[in-house]
Amino acid sequence: MTTRRTFIQQATVMAAAGAMLTPEKGWAEARHDRSRTSTMDESMSNVSKTLVFPKPYGLGGVGPGNGWHTNTSEQIHQTLEAAWNAGVRYYDTSPFYGYGLSERRFGHFLFEKDRSEYLLSTKVGRIFEADPNFEPGSAGLWKGQLNFKFRYDYTADGVKRSLEDSLQRLGLSSIDVVFVHDLSPDNGDLGDRWMEQFEIAAKGAFPALTKLREEGVIKAWGLGVNRPQPILKALEVADPDVMLVAIQYTLFEHEDALKNLFPAMAAKNVKAVIGGPLNGGFAAGLDRWNYGPGLPKDMVEKRNRIKAIADPYKVSVSTLALQFAAQHPVVASVIPGASRPEQVKENMQSFHTDVPAELWRALKDEGLIHPDSPVGS
Repeated sequence: MTTRRTFIQQATVMAAAGAMLTPEKGWAEARHDRSRTSTMDESMSNVSKTLVFPKPYGLGGVGPGNGWHTNTSEQIHQTLEAAWNAGVRYYDTSPFYGYGLSERRFGHFLFEKDRSEYLLSTKVGRIFEADPNFEPGSAGLWKGQLNFKFRYDYTADGVKRSLEDSLQRLGLSSIDVVFVHDLSPDNGDLGDRWMEQFEIAAKGAFPALTKLREEGVIKAWGLGVNRPQPILKALEVADPDVMLVAIQYTLFEHEDALKNLFPAMAAKNVKAVIGGPLNGGFAAGLDRWNYGPGLPKDMVEKRNRIKAIADPYKVSVSTLALQFAAQHPVVASVIPGASRPEQVKENMQSFHTDVPAELWRALKDEGLIHPDSPVGS
């Protein structure tokens, strides 16, 4: 008989084994513990690493920031409402997403929600200023009228300024998790100078965020990047809690994270939030790969092969992608994006779909996912 188990059932089993996906202790309790950290002994001084995400999935904020195409505020409100009604209680945004637009839209939706019911993360590293000369179409991935420009600032003062600005845009009283954003060699603005900026962050942003965590202003911090190098360096020089690992552990590309990045994070008890789990919609069938132009032929071939194996089981490639990313014990949450309510519903259905263990075995046997990938057990 074929063993079938939904992802939610799998998460419960892993939590019982100590994988920290869906523990009984809620994040609100972890927040309460953090507020008492200063009076605890040394063995409890790193309580932020017990921060529990509400569920093993959340919602990314690129769509609300008009990533790839413009979306009306009404449409985004309906999308966020669909996510809330589906039980999503973790939301990730950034000042960079739509140059403040994503934060404004998230804040407008969450303004009247019970603050104890959800977890919110945003990012630091850029300071935004009004730009009366903004030209639509000049912001790359972000579409529509944005009206702002930015400069990079990874100093301690830059972190504080960025968080104050985010709170104003959000209209909320607190931010739970802060990610230092795009401090990475793939950031074209920084290029080879990313290491210079990393040194600034190591002396400025990192200790500032650690202090804010210790004071209970935030609950956790880490990096939000698309490459492993800055995460590995941050583990050496700082005390982060969680990393937003974007487009590094996906159904299509995952070996380096599986073999190198995740073991290093596990050794420091640092959890991962998986950003871009669908590789920019590629796993959902879009002719788009990650955040830029170009469609790698080898990835198109791989997607076709995966689909051919999955179709007889009536399981979509996007379902496999979301469940694949979520099953590693280092992963605390997976945050697919959405700009329409239908996308939210499809993603939530994926997390609750039965995926036969034999399908995962077939993908391993065909060399389409690494044999050590923790799936289907």
